[in-house]
Amino acid sequence: MQNFRDQLASYEAMPQLVLLGLLCGISCGLLIAAFRFAIDLPLTLLLSEHVENFESLSPMQRFIFPAAGGLTLALLYQYWSLIKNKVGLVHLLERLAYHQGHIPFKNLLAQFISAVIALVSGQSVGREGPAIYMGASLSSLIGQWLHIPHNSQRILVACGSAAAISAAFNTPLAGVIFAMEVILLDYTIAGFTPIIVAAVSSSIITRIIFSSEPVFDAPAFDILSHSEIPWIVVLGIVTGSLAALFIKLMIETKSRITLSLPYKLTLAGLLTGLVAIFYPQVMGTGYDTMSAVFAGNVATHLLLAILIAKVLLTPIILGLGIPAGMIGPALFIGSLAGALLGHVGGFLVESDVSHIGLYAMLGMGAMMAAILNAPLAALIALLELTYNPNIILPAMVAIVVANLTTRNVFNMPSSLLAMLHAQGLDYRLEPLAQVLSRASVAKAMERDFLSCETLATQDHAKELLSQNKMWLVVTDQLLPINVLPMMNIKSFLERDILLPDEAVNLERIPAQRYEIIKVNLRSTLNDALQKMNNKDTDLLCVYDHSDQLMGILTRSHIENYYNNKQYL
Repeated sequence: MQNFRDQLASYEAMPQLVLLGLLCGISCGLLIAAFRFAIDLPLTLLLSEHVENFESLSPMQRFIFPAAGGLTLALLYQYWSLIKNKVGLVHLLERLAYHQGHIPFKNLLAQFISAVIALVSGQSVGREGPAIYMGASLSSLIGQWLHIPHNSQRILVACGSAAAISAAFNTPLAGVIFAMEVILLDYTIAGFTPIIVAAVSSSIITRIIFSSEPVFDAPAFDILSHSEIPWIVVLGIVTGSLAALFIKLMIETKSRITLSLPYKLTLAGLLTGLVAIFYPQVMGTGYDTMSAVFAGNVATHLLLAILIAKVLLTPIILGLGIPAGMIGPALFIGSLAGALLGHVGGFLVESDVSHIGLYAMLGMGAMMAAILNAPLAALIALLELTYNPNIILPAMVAIVVANLTTRNVFNMPSSLLAMLHAQGLDYRLEPLAQVLSRASVAKAMERDFLSCETLATQDHAKELLSQNKMWLVVTDQLLPINVLPMMNIKSFLERDILLPDEAVNLERIPAQRYEIIKVNLRSTLNDALQKMNNKDTDLLCVYDHSDQLMGILTRSHIENYYNNKQYL
């Protein structure tokens, strides 16, 4: 098993990473299927016709459902310590940035329970965010159980994220791009392969259990007229502006409302219930409403009303702490905005506009790209959902304009980074850190060392030198006390200043000594470099999980690794 871990010290360990990706994909597919059953089975009993049909409830029921859900979450948070654990995509990025992607099992369980309660009670949130968090958490737990290096742990977390997206939407390629673009913030050839395996295997599992049909009924459409391109630019500007408003409302709600979390969860449930009395379409993920929008079966005035309600309600309740996702609501808002602009465009463009559903799809992709800062993932998702390459050109226009509007006009980061910044955290990696995060210390360390007690005979000292090792770990009663270069002992003995039977005191000879500063064998080279800088040292001792010394890592080792990678 240690040999397996050593092979994972860098991204080049393709067979091992592929095997782990397959394990993560199958496990995550089963987990997301269980999550879906946990939501759909109660809703099948509570709602008529289908699990999204909240419109069938009476006005009083539409108020009671979300209000009771918010109150239930508040009571659980108040009296059950498990639910107090952090969850969500923002927490996932925090664990990757500051905890090597290690996510405890209790957080996974907390996300499962709280998200099921939120979605079954009809909160205006999505199931995709919790699914991604749970997929990443399960993959993280697999890595922790196997004690794999931290550089491979990051890949496993990305595998779980891709597997979850793939299972949620039946879009494996979009899941892969999302994991690279949003979770890892890094594209590597070696990283793609295990993530692809995870996404595909997860998709196969969910297709066996459920069906191979996409989540949405995408419309059929022809190639756009060139006269519609300016209107698609307008669509991008509008959706980018809505994305900026969404992010701003969420951040302001989180920072300005200082009530304790139980009160905020109760307030979120009440707000959702009040809005749902008039517009039940805001409840749940709204996939049924989106399908109706794609088919052009929703009146213009109702589109506008639902859009205003959703774009104001959802970021507020997310800012209040409802433990579910923003990806589904982003898709919902984008589809409404796109369909609304499609209707208006019919009056402004000289020729008839394409199918309204096309504009809804374009708005959906543009909104997803702008909120998550994931333009390529959004483009691939549209392609996989429509099975129509004709969407690529208009989607690229809409997505690029929306992203530029949100990032450059309103100076808004992605919603995930904005929430991290609100907590005083960051997730960006400098180029040096990106390269060094792809390898563990095992990739660059030297195993070229010997150990010796403080007092050694001259013959024993010469025997140590004869083994041509680079480093000597000086011990006192088998406990390491410092490290020194073996050349220092050679220089001392060559001076011939000792009596024939005099012992060599390794603590007294002139030498360049390094303090024993430990770094875990699973750590990345970036972790090691940060520790060297913090401890003001140029040498670390690498220990495994059983506290056994495995090697010596110096600053020059890290520099050599980085320089070699620069020329590959």
